[in-house]
Amino acid sequence: MTEPALLVGDQDGVRTLTLNRPHRKNAIDRDLWAALAEALAAADRDREVRALVLTGAGGDFSSGADIAGAGGVHPEEKVRPLNDVAVLLHELRVPTVAKVTGVAVGAGWNLALGCDLVVAGPDARFSQIFAKRGLSLDCGGSWLLPKLAGLQQAKRLTLLADMITAEEARDLNLVTWVVPDAEIDGFVKDLGRRLAGGPPVALAQSKALLNEGACRGLREALASETRAQIINFAHADAPEAYAAFAEKRTPEFTGRWRL
Repeated sequence: MTEPALLVGDQDGVRTLTLNRPHRKNAIDRDLWAALAEALAAADRDREVRALVLTGAGGDFSSGADIAGAGGVHPEEKVRPLNDVAVLLHELRVPTVAKVTGVAVGAGWNLALGCDLVVAGPDARFSQIFAKRGLSLDCGGSWLLPKLAGLQQAKRLTLLADMITAEEARDLNLVTWVVPDAEIDGFVKDLGRRLAGGPPVALAQSKALLNEGACRGLREALASETRAQIINFAHADAPEAYAAFAEKRTPEFTGRWRL
């Protein structure tokens, strides 16, 4: 029986989505984009999911959108599934981690950049390959790159379509950690455990505030922070954290309402 193009696994509150087309370096075709959108929406609805890891099978993260067999489809129809996934990933309430080995190029790289944190192996390679394909940025790259790396470096990466190393990507703030191959699985597992053990409501509020704050003025950011704190104190996690501090124990976060 043929394996599904997207593998879904759960462990200790961490959901792992694995792009599973290794014969195409995990190039994402229309069916896989649809499966990703469905899986992200399902993760957002499932309150048992406290963190999400996105990775690829067979040693590569993703070689981008699969352009083979896409003839006869209007360009807008080709791009819409990518946009849907980019928005779902960005707005997902739980923290997200991209575990990148091998290549992450084009829409595949921008999918990784859409995660909150990026862990890369030392041999990972990255490229905004669009110019070499006669295309422009997609999957949120035009929004993500300038915010993370600055406008000038975003233009350099995009206009020249160079392949860069994991170390250079980290220097450009496009990778959070570079971890040896022998350690990356354990590192990501521990990272997922730490994120899943955090206060789910507070982390969701903080993630949204950071995403929104990048595009807002100070007064708007302060108003959003106030609304978020009201939500936090309406849940049991903040009082639990105070009590645990006073009692010198580790807090147990549940995300439950106090009301």
